Amino acid sequence: MPNNLVPDDRIPVIVGVGEIVDRPKEISKGLEPLVLLEQALKRAEADSGSKLLGEIQSLDIVNFLSWRYRDPEIQLSDRLGIKPKHAYYGPVGGESPIRYLHEAAQRIARGECSVAAVCGAEAQSTATKAERAGVELPWTPFAHDVPEPKRGAAFQKPMAVKLGVFRPITVYPFYEAATAAHWGQTPREAMAESGALWSTYSNVASQNPNAWLKRRFTADEITTPTPDNRLIAWPYTKLQVANPTVNMGAALLMTSLAKAKAAGIAENRLVHVWGGASAEEPRDYLIRDQFFESHPQNAVLNAVLDLVGGDGRAFDAIELYSCFPCVPKMARRTLGLSADVQPTVTGGLTFFGAPLNTYMTHAACAMVRKLRSGAKLGLLYGQGGFVTKHHALVLSRQAPRGALAQDTSVQAAADRHRGAVPEFVTEANGKGSVESFTVIYGRKGEAEHGVVMLRTSDNARALARVPASDDQTLAHLLNLDRTPVGSSGDIVSADDGVLEWRV
Repeated sequence: MPNNLVPDDRIPVIVGVGEIVDRPKEISKGLEPLVLLEQALKRAEADSGSKLLGEIQSLDIVNFLSWRYRDPEIQLSDRLGIKPKHAYYGPVGGESPIRYLHEAAQRIARGECSVAAVCGAEAQSTATKAERAGVELPWTPFAHDVPEPKRGAAFQKPMAVKLGVFRPITVYPFYEAATAAHWGQTPREAMAESGALWSTYSNVASQNPNAWLKRRFTADEITTPTPDNRLIAWPYTKLQVANPTVNMGAALLMTSLAKAKAAGIAENRLVHVWGGASAEEPRDYLIRDQFFESHPQNAVLNAVLDLVGGDGRAFDAIELYSCFPCVPKMARRTLGLSADVQPTVTGGLTFFGAPLNTYMTHAACAMVRKLRSGAKLGLLYGQGGFVTKHHALVLSRQAPRGALAQDTSVQAAADRHRGAVPEFVTEANGKGSVESFTVIYGRKGEAEHGVVMLRTSDNARALARVPASDDQTLAHLLNLDRTPVGSSGDIVSADDGVLEWRV
């Protein structure tokens, strides 16, 4: 439907996408992230069919973790010979590419710019290989004096760090166990759902020319522990975990509709931004009210449902963030979609690859191609932290009916649903019931220890260890046919002052 209410110079459209995958035969020949960015942007310009790089007025770069630069937004601008009014290098967050696309569209809608770029790249595969081999890479010198971005442990309680539940791989299992119990699933049923879901992601990755791992895996291959697919944190095996050891870059170019028309870009190449929403959880996951749903995720997805008439089936192309299975499992339920929905146009962070914060830049490129090839309405949902930061964006081949909204936070709606948060304690005794749990494994597949999130008799929250020697309690936690969530046991204090729980 044509948009007669908004002038063409205030309607944002994506006009170009570019991706690059680098698999060097020699470590020293690997491309650094800054070069990957430049190449991806040049490919996006070629895809647009118009000379646009020199006219970029808004530039957003997704945070790098494989290499550290000083002012990468300035370095990239210098490489491109541009001086954008808005040049931004953002913080860590898997949702950030979607946020930058949304904000760039809003800038165009406000008339602040007519050409915008969003890009991200990582070269973790080359960086890791070089470090292991003692090879000095001929890249822009590593900026040792630039502070490392805060992540993980910086936001968590000391007890969470002490017990090892401060990294994504050991925190997401708390959501996995709690959601399955809330939905009435046995652990075996939850595992089967995860395997089938991840198999679908792998199938899409196998057909994506830009994927790092182009092989379809069956559900059983994904969930069954083997020497090559070891358990990392229950119930997640290696094939259920994001793979950051890749070299990839992606970029999108956005212009106003007026600019696209003036440049002669064909209408069937244009993808419109309809709008989206964002919300967050507290970064310290232990001060959340529960772990069987995410209020910000629900608020964000309900907001994008409102944009398309309230029915998730209106989307014929979807990308649900896929760092761990619990995230898209929660999201598709909120969207009211069946278990056999195709949740990705890209392939997922395990199989397509997880270039750290910038996977959703690639997902946006894949979505643009999908819409150009016939899909009508696309949903991009990105997430960062530990189910912490959420952003969703609706794209379409058709123009929206009105102007792009500028206020997109649905934080108030998320907070309205938040329940009472239990006090976190490090001292307790008596009985404790399981709120959620995980078991952490070593590299040889041995259980190192379990971690149980408990509710005490006075409804405080605590973390407790289950020693590897406690076979009975570990067997209780790992029973595939009965969830331990809600079960009760004894809390004791170990010699090192850490709480332990035994069934």
